[in-house]
This record gives sequence, C-alpha cells and structure tokens, in this order.
Amino acid sequence: MKIYYQHPQTWFGDCMPFGKGDTFYLFHQRDTRVPCPFGEPFGWDLATTKDFVTYEDCGVAIPRGTDEEQDQFIFAGSICEDREGKYHAFYTGYNRDYPKQGKPSQVLMHAVSEDLKHWTKTQDAVTFVPQPGYDPDDWRDPFVLWDDESEKYILILGARLEGDKHKTTGRTVYFTSDDLADWEFQGDFWAPDLFTMHEMPDLFKMGDWWYLITTEYSHASTQVYRMAKSLKGPWIAPDDDAFDGRAYYAGRTFMLNNQRILFGWVPTRANETDSANLWYRPEADKEDFIWAGTFVAHELYQREDGTLGCRIPDTVWNAFKDEKKLDDVKLEKESGRALQHVVTKTGDCYRYEADVTFAEGTRGFSIGVRAQEADDEFYSFTFECPKDRVTFEKSPNWPWPQMNNMGLERLIRLVPGKKYHVQIIVDDTIATLYVDGVALNTRMYTNPGEGICLGVTDGSAVFENQSIAYL
Repeated sequence: MKIYYQHPQTWFGDCMPFGKGDTFYLFHQRDTRVPCPFGEPFGWDLATTKDFVTYEDCGVAIPRGTDEEQDQFIFAGSICEDREGKYHAFYTGYNRDYPKQGKPSQVLMHAVSEDLKHWTKTQDAVTFVPQPGYDPDDWRDPFVLWDDESEKYILILGARLEGDKHKTTGRTVYFTSDDLADWEFQGDFWAPDLFTMHEMPDLFKMGDWWYLITTEYSHASTQVYRMAKSLKGPWIAPDDDAFDGRAYYAGRTFMLNNQRILFGWVPTRANETDSANLWYRPEADKEDFIWAGTFVAHELYQREDGTLGCRIPDTVWNAFKDEKKLDDVKLEKESGRALQHVVTKTGDCYRYEADVTFAEGTRGFSIGVRAQEADDEFYSFTFECPKDRVTFEKSPNWPWPQMNNMGLERLIRLVPGKKYHVQIIVDDTIATLYVDGVALNTRMYTNPGEGICLGVTDGSAVFENQSIAYL
C-alpha cells in the first residue's frame, strides 16, 4: 500500500482513534494471521498521523496479557481524557479459553496514561462484567463520552441477550459515571431487534443532532447509523443509513480541529481471490471477506437535512501531485453499451476524477479500472440509474461469478441532468469511490490491465473535467 495504512506483515484491525493538537492517534490491533485471523493473541499498537498520508509507528501501546489472564487478547475499546488531563483506555479483555472454565470470555477493563504512549493497566476490581440476562461471550467494544446535559460520563458497548445467537437480540447498552471510576448500569440504550450483535458503537453530536453508529455482521455486515435530537431518542434511520459497503468495517470516529474522521478498515479476502465459494467449485474455500485489512479514513460531514455524507480528507487527495488532464468524452448508444478507453497505463496507485452528467432515460454509466482494452476486461463502478445505486463488479463476470460482489453497492439518488463529481482512489488491490457524499470501498485481486475505461448503457453520458494524478 502506498497511500492507505497497513503496518508491514500485519493486518489492521479495529481502531480506537484519539486526537490531540494536530495529531491523530490510531490505537489499533495488528493481526499476524498466524495461522489465521485471531490466531496469535494481540494487544493494542499505536500509529500517529497528521495527514493520513505519513504515519509514525509507535509500537505496542497496551500489551496483551498472558494466556491465563482475562486480556489474553485486547479487543476494541476507546480513549478519553478526564477533566484533570489524564487519559483513560477502556477496553475489552478477551480470553478464548475462559468459557471452558465457566468464566465470561469478554470483560471490560481499564488502563491510564499521562502521555497517550505509555499505559498502566489499573487492575481495578472489574465492574463491567456481563450483566444478568446478557450473553457473557458477546460483551465488548466500550465507547466513552462526556454528556454536558446530564453532567455524567456515558459508556456504551455492544451486547446481545443470552440464548440463541441466531436471534436478533443485539443491542447497545450503557453505564453512567461521575468520575470514570464508579459506574452504574442503566440497561439498554438502543435495542432495535434488527441484528444478532452490535459491534463498535459510537456516539457523537454534530449541530442539533446526535448520531449513534453501530457495526453489524448479521444482516449486511456494514456500519449503520441513526439520528436523534436527544440522547433519549427516538433514533431515526435515514434513507441511506450506511457510510460504505461490505468492504469497510468497524469504523469509529473522532473530531479534531473541526474535522470528524471515520477510522475503519477494508478487509481482505481469504486466499486473496475475487471468487465466491461456488457449489460447482468445491475446492473454493473461505473466499469471503475476513477480519482485518487496511486502514482507510473517511471524513464525515453533515448535510442540510442532518444526514451524514463521506468525503476524502483533503490531505489524502492533495498528496497526488503529478496531475494530467484528460479530454472530455461523450458516450451514447440507443440500445446496448458503448465503451471508450481513456487511459492505458495507470500504475498501481493513482487518483481519478470526472464530472458526469447523464440524459433522461439512460439505463446506466460506468467507470472501469484495471481495464484491458483488447478484451474489454475490467473492474467497474457501475451507476444503475433506474435503481438509484452504484455497484462494483467484474466485467465480464463469467463464469458467474468471477467476482463475489455481494454487498459492494451503495444507494445514490441518480437524477438526469445533474452533475456528479466522481472521485476514485486506487491503491494496489483497493479501489475507493466517492460521489455525492457516498463512499464505496472494494478489493480486486486480478489484474487484467492498467487502464481506465468509460461506459454508458441505453442512453448517453458526458464525462467532463477528467484528470488522473499520481503520488
């Protein structure tokens, strides 16, 4: 990776972001995949950045415990600063061997620091054990914030009810405290009965709205958010309640210098192949997206109606300096698809942008990457106008499916005559799309070519102000 962050020989797991001054602190898990995800136990490592382009590796921040201790693995949590300037980490101690011993596998734990880099585990008497009625092995990912209205700290975490894990009893629960030491359990914070489990909850206020984020892996394995004018709800779902697609997971946010960043990761696929686990190809095994991968930052912003959109942090977009302008292209075909290749050699890291307008009645338009002109083979961001969605797929997708693109789609209102500013970043196997506040991350594991091609189906589209730039 050249622009996105991944520590060498490790895969980037859940991020617990914090910011101070002009620096973002990325506390995260580094999975070695020895022999598989969650094979070797891990703690929290730390990297810092000011621009999401260059990173300083600070190594281990909070080391994991021994195999006999509760924090054999250190799962996700959050960082906060108290009113005296001391830093607190609340995290999930996970021991995979404890259920066989009749003990909860997941318990919330605590560490403190004066400088964000050197941490001391408090070894406090544990008050965050799973409460009666909740699953003792799904109790994780605490997030802490200060609430001005109640003048209390609030700690939310992901949980589910005890019993059958197939049931949609996932919920976000909460504690309150005056001092970050003594906590009182308050019960369910949000229990929609939609998902089997809530992971990586986040809670923040922007303008007049509160936003509650959760990551779910039972329905579409995506992040979703809800909006409310009060912490007491009701929590409203916008039409588009996601930030990205299937290939972006477990993002947490932090606001620094009026910039709220979403810190998530793009998963890899086992065996590094695009294909699905097909019934007629029994040798295919575990080729779906798996835990951990590469860090990608989205910047969140608030639209006039209160909903949230995603855009590229300026520092990331502006890191590409060697820009080349491309000629405008108009494509039209009354019936069928018209293609035009506009770049033949992109390399493996670049940014592309264009303003796209399509005519009334057009069925769709597309932008292809890793395109190979001779065979018209490429990966494609395809905008399906009547369906108001953008998808990522392989073209041709034969024998079906050459690429398992389940979940690699986003809702986007597509209006004839409206100008859409499309931005794409390609970094090795990752392609990231931004358009009209919508983001879509993807993985691609074959390399038909190094070109960019444009397409339109059953109609016409104009691609203006095109450019490509390199690091």
